[in-house]
Amino acid sequence: MNKILYIILKYLSIKVVTKYNPKIIGITGSVGKTSTKEAIFSVLKDNFNIQRNIKNYNNEIGVPLTILNKESGQRNIFKWLRIILSSLKLIILKDKEYPDILILEMGADKKGDIDYLTSITKPDIAVLTAIGHSHIENFGSINNILKEKLSITKRLNKEDWVVLNNDDKLLYSSKDKLKSNIKTFGQKEDSDIYIKDIKIIEKDNTYGTTFKIRYKGSIVPVFLPNVLGWQHAQSVACACSIALILDMNLVDIAKDLMKYIPAKGRTNLIKGVKNSYIIDDTYNASPQSSELALNILSEIPSSGRKIVVFGDMLELGDISEESHRNVGKIVKQLNIDYLFVIGERSRDIARGAKELGMYEDHIFHFPFTTEAGIFLQERIKENDIILVKGSRGSKMEQVVYEIMAKPWKADELLVARVDK
Repeated sequence: MNKILYIILKYLSIKVVTKYNPKIIGITGSVGKTSTKEAIFSVLKDNFNIQRNIKNYNNEIGVPLTILNKESGQRNIFKWLRIILSSLKLIILKDKEYPDILILEMGADKKGDIDYLTSITKPDIAVLTAIGHSHIENFGSINNILKEKLSITKRLNKEDWVVLNNDDKLLYSSKDKLKSNIKTFGQKEDSDIYIKDIKIIEKDNTYGTTFKIRYKGSIVPVFLPNVLGWQHAQSVACACSIALILDMNLVDIAKDLMKYIPAKGRTNLIKGVKNSYIIDDTYNASPQSSELALNILSEIPSSGRKIVVFGDMLELGDISEESHRNVGKIVKQLNIDYLFVIGERSRDIARGAKELGMYEDHIFHFPFTTEAGIFLQERIKENDIILVKGSRGSKMEQVVYEIMAKPWKADELLVARVDK
């Protein structure tokens, strides 16, 4: 059934793209895809008729559904029939409201996924965010992951664009192999879009990230309220690159960046109980993103304690134990006050922290998220900052729900539904 559905959706999507000929912005990478997509959307939405993936629609079903502007029929065959019929209508008739630009996040769980997605629609602008260890269990090596992500450029023409993270060593070393126009972003001074002086600050009783963007000698200051960390500055710099390719003005771009709201579960700042703060980073976890989140927790100015709650990092294969222990060592190196771990793999995070001398009475292990959340809720103090992170399968949003100040807003703020 799935194979038949893939074929139908691919056929319909190709027909729609051929008919309406929208400009395609394709985004891939091991981390940062969704934040980059949201940053690009924030900058372009008031200037172009655009459409982007919703939810996690970044695979062989999600990308075609985004092109067709439909939501999944899930297991309901009648919903799928309605999707097919309305898509045929989109092909036969002319929809004057069809977007001029499609922003398509393209994910890869296994070899060949990106090639399949670009066979549905070739990007005009291909974005490469970063290369990391996500799904390394399926790919076998970091070089295989790099090769898979770079395949997004395979069908590009000379007049097309590749926008890539200049700070990523693997992407940087791959630039000479690309045949299209290239625009780079990052914290290296030779980046086309150079970002510098990135800081997490408190301004007007609001935490946020401040930095400067330099492009061709012009420097523009940016402050992103309720947005934490340099990774969002990177996403915003990427969005700036896209907007410049589309002939937008740098000053106007900086104003539009103020509208940027990170996707749910990506270092979102949420008010916690007892006047505390939660850094909700529950969408997913890898060694790379975990180190990043811990650095954000360490850097954020606060008079309260720094607490981290980690769930398991999944799909790491043979490097799982070592990766978890390394995260625990970083917890200790950054002098985080308390460590909570949930699940079996996360025990190795606790072991890593203990190895470097973190006090055992500052480390707590729980088998279940709800139990950990309730225990933590009773011990939170005013101005504490709590980072909550784990892979999607760990469902760490349940912890956030237990300690957030307004749990009735869970459906609005959290990455997935929780047990209430």
